Amino acid sequence: MSKNTVLNQGIPISPSLNPTLKSENIKRKDIVHKKRLFYISLLAILIAISISFIAKGLIHLIDFITNISFYGKFSIDPSTPMDNQLGWLVVFIPAIGGLLIGLMAYYGSKAIRGHGIPEAMEQILTNQSKVNPAITYLKPLSAAISIGTGGPFGAEGPIISTGGALGSTLGQLLKITHIERKILLAAGATAGMSAIFGTPIAAIFLAIELLLFEFSPRSIIPVALACVTGAIGHHFLFEAGVVFPASHFIEIASISSIGFYAAMGIVIGFLSIFVSKLVYWVEEGFEKLPIHWAWWPAIGGLAVGFIGYYSPRTLGVGYHNIVELLSGSLALPVLMSLFLLKFTSWAISLGSGTSGGTLAPLLTIGGAFGSLLGTVILYWFPDSGVTITLAALVGMSALFAGASRALLTSIVFALEATGQFNALLPLLATCLTAYLISYFFMKNTIMTERIARRGVKTPSTYEPDNLEKINVSQVLSDQGITISEDIPLGEVQEWLSQQEDYKSNYYIISDSDGKYKGIISSSSLFSNHHLPEKTVGSLVKRVAIFIELEDTLRTAAEKMVNENVDVLPVVSPINQTVIGILSYHDILASYKQGMDEHDTHQPNISLKRKGMKILIRGQKLASSIRRKEK
Repeated sequence: MSKNTVLNQGIPISPSLNPTLKSENIKRKDIVHKKRLFYISLLAILIAISISFIAKGLIHLIDFITNISFYGKFSIDPSTPMDNQLGWLVVFIPAIGGLLIGLMAYYGSKAIRGHGIPEAMEQILTNQSKVNPAITYLKPLSAAISIGTGGPFGAEGPIISTGGALGSTLGQLLKITHIERKILLAAGATAGMSAIFGTPIAAIFLAIELLLFEFSPRSIIPVALACVTGAIGHHFLFEAGVVFPASHFIEIASISSIGFYAAMGIVIGFLSIFVSKLVYWVEEGFEKLPIHWAWWPAIGGLAVGFIGYYSPRTLGVGYHNIVELLSGSLALPVLMSLFLLKFTSWAISLGSGTSGGTLAPLLTIGGAFGSLLGTVILYWFPDSGVTITLAALVGMSALFAGASRALLTSIVFALEATGQFNALLPLLATCLTAYLISYFFMKNTIMTERIARRGVKTPSTYEPDNLEKINVSQVLSDQGITISEDIPLGEVQEWLSQQEDYKSNYYIISDSDGKYKGIISSSSLFSNHHLPEKTVGSLVKRVAIFIELEDTLRTAAEKMVNENVDVLPVVSPINQTVIGILSYHDILASYKQGMDEHDTHQPNISLKRKGMKILIRGQKLASSIRRKEK
């Protein structure tokens, strides 16, 4: 008996090795997967419809609380704290709201604190996308209290968190996998964003860049359907136009102006680092206070009220501020106020652990800063081609791109939210440079810093699986042992005990013609409970599992994990003979080789060698010509 040798008689082929049956099984699995995708897509659409109405209710609730808090009237008419006549009493309104939120977090759920997206990311990465169902109603209620009492936040963060909680809760009620639950969470979250802003494509990119951590049909189709449904809900329940209309039509930017916008992106990139660091520096400051964390939002609310007393524009959602920034008509003192005071108010409030979003404040701060930079550029370079409207727009997007590193989301959101598609190149230049600065000089983003401090690592790359790119045929070797099924057990045990260069936990069994029959473990093979005269084939209890040459290493790895084996036979689909054996060592070696591709630096074409060959060839040609001439 020797390696790669199979002896003795044959037995009829196992039905599991029938290539026709295997093809039918593959088709059946494909149909099952598509049915599941259709089912999850329907659930995503239902979640999006529900979250659209919840978004409308949240806006009404914010307006209702705003009217009560600042004007003393019961009304759901659109309202802003900016026009209040409370005088110095306005200082205490956000503090009261913060106190209520602290009580809700203490007696309800601590998860309502923060702006929502980091919390959703953490549940996806660490808890199989299981969000506390109480967040579905506590988050929008707490956010409405926070924003309605003057909190400098946007409604998008809370509705994103609420949509994610709704998707997760439904996923916990139904019999689905945790991957499907993650898809429903992302679908609910991004449908909420789309319902608030009417930006479905940006919402899809948000899911890819911050929530899904993958790009595949099983996730993109349900999420895209949910985002489109949310956008329909926005136009049906809110308004048909863009959410941030610009008063001036943006012309196509000149080549020279794009250079200025790119330079703005560098400055805004460093600003995004400062913004992100300051928020968490403030949070660390609150953690050092000798009082319970439930009181922190009230303290932050006092700071918000104090700043709001001197600058009422900093109170509340402030979507009207964004529209006015895009008009390019705000005076320099107002721009400075929106940039410095809104930033300070938002950083203190968010650092205190209250409930609110980050997108609208970042847009306001970035838009004000972009307008200021545009004003400076026009002062020194009046022929630069820069406009205040476009400077505000790229400032908004670049700050969000740098702070969150959601590059594509930032660009597409600006285009969809304003309808100014001529701004594409300036947006790309500014957001990309801000993104690069953030990537090179900041380890974590405003979205990941908090969960990173808790030891949660966020995926930063979206690459094809190395094992998916390699087929079994590319790594298969002819080293391995197949044992004939009719050989006595004692003879096999004696022979294997003499083989020092081959040890395995599992052994492949075949008939005398090399046709695969099954697999047995070494513990079963060397067990003392079997008679030595017993044939090896009689020990085969396991279902005949195998792989073929065209299968990927990922398929092989999944089969090894599911069947708890560390070797697999490679079977020919033509005659069902064993043509090789694949071990987990082969898979690990291939995976390591794929990882090494990122670190191996070598030229594929050597100019030096090519030059030498050309030189030698030229010398030979010259010598030949000289001989002919002679």
